[in-house]
Amino acid sequence: MEMKDYYAELGVAPDADDQVIKQTYRRLARQYHPDVNPGDKQAEERFKAINEAYQTLGDPEKRRQYDAFRQQYRQWQQSGSQPGFGNGYWQARPGTHVYTTGHFDPQDFADVFGTDSPFGDIFGAMFGRAGYDGGVHTQPGYDREVPIDISLEEAFHGTTRSLQLGDQRIEARIPRGVSTGSRVRLANQGRLNGAGGAIGDIYLRIQVQPHPRFEREGHDLRTDVPVDIYTAAVGGEVQVTMLDGTVRLKIPPRTQADKVFRLRGKGMPRLDRPDERGDLYARVKLVLPEVLSDSELATLRELARQHQTIEYTQPRVTV
Repeated sequence: MEMKDYYAELGVAPDADDQVIKQTYRRLARQYHPDVNPGDKQAEERFKAINEAYQTLGDPEKRRQYDAFRQQYRQWQQSGSQPGFGNGYWQARPGTHVYTTGHFDPQDFADVFGTDSPFGDIFGAMFGRAGYDGGVHTQPGYDREVPIDISLEEAFHGTTRSLQLGDQRIEARIPRGVSTGSRVRLANQGRLNGAGGAIGDIYLRIQVQPHPRFEREGHDLRTDVPVDIYTAAVGGEVQVTMLDGTVRLKIPPRTQADKVFRLRGKGMPRLDRPDERGDLYARVKLVLPEVLSDSELATLRELARQHQTIEYTQPRVTV
């Protein structure tokens, strides 16, 4: 059995810094996003794998634990020994004399990774630990943490998820305004504590998938707005698509490429105050009309010639 190699999944080196991992993730997420590849099952599976890898490598604490176990796991493979956690050390297989100190409890990893564990059934084989089912605490009295992927639209509007946890089916409501890393508590939905009769909680760990048109920064959103060169030159209005409709944006004359306009209150709702919203930042992306007539081209050539003439006749200042 093999553990998942998240570095290979993203195509980055194990010593890649956080910025490289983030940039690579965003590029791949846009490339394989279901909205960009409608009906492509392979792209959908690739997108899920990329998100799963980034959930670990994009979180400093999860990455630290993942790296530590990844190193120990390779040593275990090379030594040919099978760990037994119950008596506190790596037990050698019968007929061998290889003993290595063990430092990992599957419950610790369940607390950090939840059900979305990169280690699959490795813990079951390596530790032989009762009550471990691949990432979820099944021991009575413990809370449970379940990773949930949602779209940016679902984070904006709020959504629900139907969860099947063993023989337990739960309808969970996810409030609007959640972000990656948010934990939604489902009180008294966890495991019954047989000793004291207490029931634990379930925590939904939220991962918001990247969006092909919007980038999220806290409560704010950023997007590119196509503006044709005529509107940018003489002014006008363009339509900006939001997550809950459209709005008209006034473009002043002589607007340059990459100019950013701030649309107040058009961003994401706040989780603590859902009636309040962040801002939407619209960046101008200049585009040529798809069709240009001969007369329009001639006009543009004349304008370009006049612009070059003006620049050429401007007095030069020597410093």
